[in-house]
Amino acid sequence: SGGTQTVSGSSQSAAASSYSLFQAGFDATWELDIFGANYRSAEAATYSLQAAQEDLNDTLLTLIGDVAKYYVQARGYAARATLARQTAEAYRDTALLARRKFEAGTASAVDVAKAEGQTYSAEADVASLDASYSEAVHRLGVLLGEGPEALIARLAAKGPIPVPPASPRAGVPADILQSRPDVRKAERQLAEATAKIGKAEAALYPSISLTGSISTTGLQLGDLAKSSSIGFAIGPSLSLPLFNGGQLRAEVEIAEAQRDQYFVALRSTVLTALEDVENALVSLAQDRKRLDKLAASRRSYADAYELSRALYTAGGQSFLDVLDAERSLYTARDSLLQTQVSAATSYISLCKALGGGWNRPVDSSRPEVVDTRTGPHLRTRY
Repeated sequence: SGGTQTVSGSSQSAAASSYSLFQAGFDATWELDIFGANYRSAEAATYSLQAAQEDLNDTLLTLIGDVAKYYVQARGYAARATLARQTAEAYRDTALLARRKFEAGTASAVDVAKAEGQTYSAEADVASLDASYSEAVHRLGVLLGEGPEALIARLAAKGPIPVPPASPRAGVPADILQSRPDVRKAERQLAEATAKIGKAEAALYPSISLTGSISTTGLQLGDLAKSSSIGFAIGPSLSLPLFNGGQLRAEVEIAEAQRDQYFVALRSTVLTALEDVENALVSLAQDRKRLDKLAASRRSYADAYELSRALYTAGGQSFLDVLDAERSLYTARDSLLQTQVSAATSYISLCKALGGGWNRPVDSSRPEVVDTRTGPHLRTRY
């Protein structure tokens, strides 16, 4: 530090006089980390940073999984809406056939009413599925950091429902614990809490510091370098926790309780991770079994529909059998599409449960979205 002072004086016999006084100097303190308090503080801060990084990785993994899930749902709703439109047209043709037979006197008005009612139900399904598709696309756009309608044009082209590949290797539990960011975050939080215990325990013991200072004073600027103007001081300082020992011991107990809390949280996170993997594996396996059965069901109902319609046209089948065959075929095809969506979603859930392969660090110093012109901000520069 440095500075000048202007000193003035007066007396009854002399005029006031003034002069400048120049001062400069600095001081430093070095604390001897005998009991590891500073080391534990730095260790806890490091673990806290690592836990925050894993929290970011967990958020990114969730975001990626949600994007994939809503994309699959959008494709599923689009495919089901297309099926509902095709089915409504087929129902309309059946209703037209029933009306012609009614006009010819070979069918009843009940057959016409049932056929038309079935047509309207399919058309109502189209409206509902279109609304669900729009909601999924809007949500997908928001997840990607764009407006709700940003992806409507891009997803307008019809695309198939994604088919999941072969199931990834689940691995042993130790691999799962290493790959999931939420587990790694919980472990880092436990390490941070453990380091804070060491910091609290170190506060129970004396702390020793070495303090040194040097300063110089002169009436002129050139006098600051003279040895006669330079003064220094150095010496140790000792701090003893004589009167707050009870408080410090209570802080150790608090740190230990927090450590136990994070240990329980880590154990719960590990068990949840294993549960997520097992549930996703079971769901994916069952969805694939259902796909095989529903594909066979669709083929059987398609054959039944063709036969019943041909027999009805020839006059050898009841119209109710035709309506039932149409309705069963539509239900089977729609169930197959829903199961395809469920299988793809189960595969996404399995990838998330296994950690998603997100094991590389994220550079958070370069944000993907620049937060400018979005409203008031806290001042960070002064």
